[in-house]
Amino acid sequence: MKPSSPSQANQDADDAKTYEELYQRCTDLVSSWPSRPGLSYLQLFRHEKGWYNGVTLLVGTMVADELFAARPSDIVVATQPKSGTTWIKALLYATVHRREHPADAAGDHPFNSLGPHECIKFLEYQLYRADEAPDLDALPDPRLFATHAPFDLLPRAVVAAPSSGCRVVYVCRDPKDTLVSLLHFVNKYNARNGRELVAVDAAVGFFCDGVSPFGPYWEHVLGYWRAHRQRPERVLFFRYEEMKRDPAGHVRRLAEFAGFLFTSPEEDGGAVDATVRLCSFDNMVGLEATKGGSTQLTTTTVPNSAFFRRGEVGDWANHVSPEMAQRIDAITEAKFWPSAPSLIEFYEQVMVVKERSNG
Repeated sequence: MKPSSPSQANQDADDAKTYEELYQRCTDLVSSWPSRPGLSYLQLFRHEKGWYNGVTLLVGTMVADELFAARPSDIVVATQPKSGTTWIKALLYATVHRREHPADAAGDHPFNSLGPHECIKFLEYQLYRADEAPDLDALPDPRLFATHAPFDLLPRAVVAAPSSGCRVVYVCRDPKDTLVSLLHFVNKYNARNGRELVAVDAAVGFFCDGVSPFGPYWEHVLGYWRAHRQRPERVLFFRYEEMKRDPAGHVRRLAEFAGFLFTSPEEDGGAVDATVRLCSFDNMVGLEATKGGSTQLTTTTVPNSAFFRRGEVGDWANHVSPEMAQRIDAITEAKFWPSAPSLIEFYEQVMVVKERSNG
C-alpha cells in the first residue's frame, strides 16, 4: 500500500479536527440540557421532543444528522429498543447477502462469528462515535444501517427520501412486551455492573411518562407509521406479532422491499424457509457468536447473549400487573386512536383495550 501524500495527510488531519470539533459542540449542547434518571442505565437528557438516552447516543444522533450521506441503495433498520431489533437485523442481512452467504450453508455463514449488531451497525451507537469518524463511503452497496432514533431525529439525508432513495424498515411491538423486554435488558446491565435494579412499578411509571431511552413509545411508533402511510415504497412497517405468525411471508416482503426478490428456483429450493431457520431464536442462541461473542456499543461492551431473551408474544402478563397493563393500554388507545386506529384494531388481538362505542 502506498503511503498517503503530504496533501492527503493534511486533509485527513483537517477532517479529523473538524469531526472532533463537531462532536464537541454537540456534546457541550446536550450536556447543558436538563437530565434525570429513567428507564435506562444512562441519564436521560431533555430534548425539545422528549427525554432521550445519554449524552453519547444523543450526540451520535446529532452528528449523524450532520454528516450522513445517503445512497439510493441504503436500507436503515429502525426500532424502539427491544422491539425485535436483533431478529430484523438478522433477517435483513441474511436476505440481502444470501447469494454470497447461503442460509443453508450454515457452517460458513458470518453469523457464526459475528452477531447481527456487528453485521448491521447502529448509526448512533457504533458508527458516529467520539473516537473516530466512520468512512462509510468505502462500504459496498447495499449499505445496511440501524437506528433507534425517532423518525424526526433520523439523519436529514434519510428523511429526504425519495430524493435520496434511501429506504427504512421499521418494526413495532406491543408496548407492554417492549417495556418488559427493555426492563430485563437494563437490569442485566445493572446486575453486571453492580447497579441497583429497576423495579417493575418504577419502569411502568417511566414508560408511561415517556421517560424512555429514545423518547415516548407512542410518538416513536406514530412517527414511522405516518411516514409509512405517506411513502410506503420508502418506509416498510412491520408488526413483531405478525412476523412471529408468518416469518416466511415477512422475509418475502423484506426481500421485495430491499430489491432482492427470491427467484422461482430459490423458492423451489427452500431459500425462504432456510433464511427463517437460520435467523430463528433457537438457531441464533446456539451459535458461538451468541454464546461467547460481544458487541461494542459506544463505550460499553455487551455480551451478544444479552440481546436474546424469549421473544414471546404476551410474555408481559408474567411480569406486569393487570392495573399496570390497563394504564399502558389506556395511553395506547388515547395516542393511537385519533391518527392510527388500525394499529389499535391490530393490537386488540394481543392486548386488552376497553370497548368503544361507534359514536
